[in-house]
Amino acid sequence: MFTGIVQAVATVSALTDKPGLRSFTLAFPRGFCDELQIGASVSVDGVCLTVTERVGEDAANFDVMQQSLALTTLGSLKPGDRINVERAARDGAEIGGHPLSGHVDFQATLASVRRPENNHVLRIAVPPAFVRYVFAKGYIAINGASLTVADANKAEGWFEVWLIPETLRMTTFGEKAAGAALNIEIERSTQVMVDTVRDAVDERLGALLPALTELLRERGVDVDALLRKD
Repeated sequence: MFTGIVQAVATVSALTDKPGLRSFTLAFPRGFCDELQIGASVSVDGVCLTVTERVGEDAANFDVMQQSLALTTLGSLKPGDRINVERAARDGAEIGGHPLSGHVDFQATLASVRRPENNHVLRIAVPPAFVRYVFAKGYIAINGASLTVADANKAEGWFEVWLIPETLRMTTFGEKAAGAALNIEIERSTQVMVDTVRDAVDERLGALLPALTELLRERGVDVDALLRKD
């Protein structure tokens, strides 16, 4: 488990393609690898990876399988790229963000960047299938960072987060421009709540659901609209 508080920015120093996976060598700031053991978990831009080998004092190797490469932004990394990293939470650690599994749900696209004084606003476009899980004032994880959704527009399929200078200093978000791909992990309790409500509606309506859906569609409404809060 991770807390969503990014601890450092690492650099991809090398990568090697092997049958069925890709091996990454990541270089970390001094001290990050202290007591880091083979088999330990590290969040790399929000993806939980396992240390397979230590390389000197401040680097380590990680293997990433094809499914993770396809689902996340790790598939497009190249030597020299910088990524957010966090070591697994220890028992009793302060949860400054919210609990994260390191299992990315989808990639989103950075739609735009605004820079009010002392702030940095990211507007992020969300695939339609996941819009239902995003709520203003709720938590969401972006590239491994636990952030609060400042605003969300489900009809248009986007949400915004506001970043303070300290967040920009500790992460790679200040380097991101419109069009960048981002790893998103939705907040699990929110997902469970939304899916439970949807399943309950489906179960209660049963055989009536197709007819009701068609009736609502004729009137310009769909069932999903009844479960969304814009």
